[in-house]
Amino acid sequence: MANLLNKVKNLSRPVLHLLVRLFGVSGAYVATKQARQPLSKKPRILLVHPGHLGSLVMTTPLFHTLKVYAPDAHVTVMVGPWSREVLAVHPDVDQLITYSFPSFRDGTSLGLKSYFLLINAAKELRRGNYDLAINLRPNFWWGAALLYLARIPRRVGFAVNECGPLLTEALPLLSREHRTIGYLRLLGAALSVMGYSSLKEPYTAERYPLHFVPTAQECQWIAECLSRDGFDSSTPFVVIHPGTGGAVKLWRSEGWATCATALAQSVIDGISLRIVLTGSKSERPLLEEVASSVPFPTTIMTNLTLGQLAALLQRAQLVLGVDSGPLHLAVAQGTPTIQIFGPTDPAIFGPWGKKEQHAVVASIHRCPTCPMIPCIDLDLLPKNPASHPCTRLVPEHDVLTAISRQFPRLLLNQENKEFGMMENLSI
Repeated sequence: MANLLNKVKNLSRPVLHLLVRLFGVSGAYVATKQARQPLSKKPRILLVHPGHLGSLVMTTPLFHTLKVYAPDAHVTVMVGPWSREVLAVHPDVDQLITYSFPSFRDGTSLGLKSYFLLINAAKELRRGNYDLAINLRPNFWWGAALLYLARIPRRVGFAVNECGPLLTEALPLLSREHRTIGYLRLLGAALSVMGYSSLKEPYTAERYPLHFVPTAQECQWIAECLSRDGFDSSTPFVVIHPGTGGAVKLWRSEGWATCATALAQSVIDGISLRIVLTGSKSERPLLEEVASSVPFPTTIMTNLTLGQLAALLQRAQLVLGVDSGPLHLAVAQGTPTIQIFGPTDPAIFGPWGKKEQHAVVASIHRCPTCPMIPCIDLDLLPKNPASHPCTRLVPEHDVLTAISRQFPRLLLNQENKEFGMMENLSI
């Protein structure tokens, strides 16, 4: 029955997509005529992205760049409520629209529900009188259709699957291109369409850095929390963020405990290195499991706001974790990171920061049911992560070696030779 339903769904989708295009033909014609008119002196620009924390953090270089190249533009960003905090206080975003995009989690992406949402959302967007819009997320047909039905005259995005015909400027999605570079290419095309100067190349993290700045209040709040746990302004600490939204990307708890134990024996400027474990409220059992295997004091911090977490990461000597949004947030703070990758490709989703500050430990263990490593498409993975052990098979030795090589200032006073580490290192 499930296979039959999938076949019906796959057959009906192209038909529904064609009906959407036909439904919007008259509006698209009006938009095409409008696109031939001179651009207003204060163009209204819309950027759409339904992604979560990591994806949104990787878009943050766009907004300052847009203001530099088009200083009179009014910039609106449409995001999901799950990622609103990323841009809520961004100085170069003039308006933030929060919209609950269709999702498998609440069933709104199934059947006709998503199409009704699409039509209603498009009607709302028409009131914005946008001159140009960018559909940032690849493979996001719903977003491309939204811009098309909203009659926005200039529509930029990736020429992926059925998105291309709904756009006025469709760029190829390049293989293994870092996602932020892809975003910048879209922005460059948008600026060109509007007659502005071309973006300077090459697209590098130094020229187009990530942006998220915690407030003074958030920094003070974190300082007070740490102080209550015995930290002062000079106490060095490492943050380990073991959780992630996708279970197949999780590493082993005992692996994190081994790393935490090794790091907790480090001394920087005569002060012992402390370990802070972070995660969501639902991830607290995972953090407690890691902490219970570490024979040194650890601090657990959960349920932080995004700004509070950024303030904490900003103060850390190093942040360890798997491919996840908080690790991108750490990069945005200029804090060094060690990141473990399995099914996702670090060439696309890796740290967008100074190369000398960040190290990636990528699994080389292909899962039996996957054609390659990395397999990239998390949507294809089953709910049971046991059949996809690529991340969990990464050995502790590889992570500890990455720390010692990339960040020699962190003393790993590790006497256990099984990790292949030098004994009694000193700063």
